[in-house]
Amino acid sequence: MGKQRRGAHIVWDWNGTLLHDIDAVIGATNASFQEIGLEPITLERYRELYCVPVPLFYERLMGRLPTEDEWLVMDAVFHKHYGTRVDTCALAEGAAELLALRQAEGRTQSLLSLAPHEQLVPLVRRHGIAERFVRIDGRADASHAGKAERMVRHLAELAEVAVEQVVVIGDAVDDARAAAHVGARAVLYTGGSHSRGSLESAGVPVVDSLGEAVETAERLVA
Repeated sequence: MGKQRRGAHIVWDWNGTLLHDIDAVIGATNASFQEIGLEPITLERYRELYCVPVPLFYERLMGRLPTEDEWLVMDAVFHKHYGTRVDTCALAEGAAELLALRQAEGRTQSLLSLAPHEQLVPLVRRHGIAERFVRIDGRADASHAGKAERMVRHLAELAEVAVEQVVVIGDAVDDARAAAHVGARAVLYTGGSHSRGSLESAGVPVVDSLGEAVETAERLVA
C-alpha cells in the first residue's frame, strides 16, 4: 500500500452501513425471537434498543440476559435466517460509486466488520467492491465483543496510515467507541441499526447518507 499523503483513510463498517441489510436483520431477529417465545420487534424498537455486545441487546428486550441455551438457539436461528436473506440485500444507495470515486482520487479505505470473515469476503466480492479496499477484516473468532480491540489489530496492519487521518464510518455506537479506543474520529450513519437519538449519544457527527458521511470525514481531518 502506498503511503497516504492527503485526505481521510476511512474504515468502513459493513452490515447496516455499506450493505443495506436492516430488513434482513429484522426478519432474522424475529425468527430467533419466535424460537424462544418472544414477541416480534419492529424496526423502530430495534433501532432504539440495539447495542453491542448482542447479548446485552437481548437483555434490554427480555429484562435479563438470555441463558446459555437460549443464546445458542437464538444465535443459530438468526444466522440461519439471515443467511437466506442476505444474498438479496443491495449495497446502500451510492455506496459503490463513493468507493470507486475515493479510490480513483487516490484516497485509501478499508473494511472492518463483526461479520464472520469467511462469509464477509465472498459477499464483498460478489458486490464487486473488494478491490476498493486496502484491507478487509471480518470476525475470525466466536467472540461477540465489540470492535475496539479488533480496530487496534486492523490499524496495526495498516502501518503507513496515520491514526490522525483515520475516520470510522458505521451505523452503531460501537463504531464510535472503537474509533475513540484507537484515537481516531468517527461519523455515524442513520441507515442501519440505531436510531438517530441513540447515535447522537456517542458525541460524534451523525448523518443521513453515505455521501454526507464521506464529506464529513474529509472535513474532520482537513
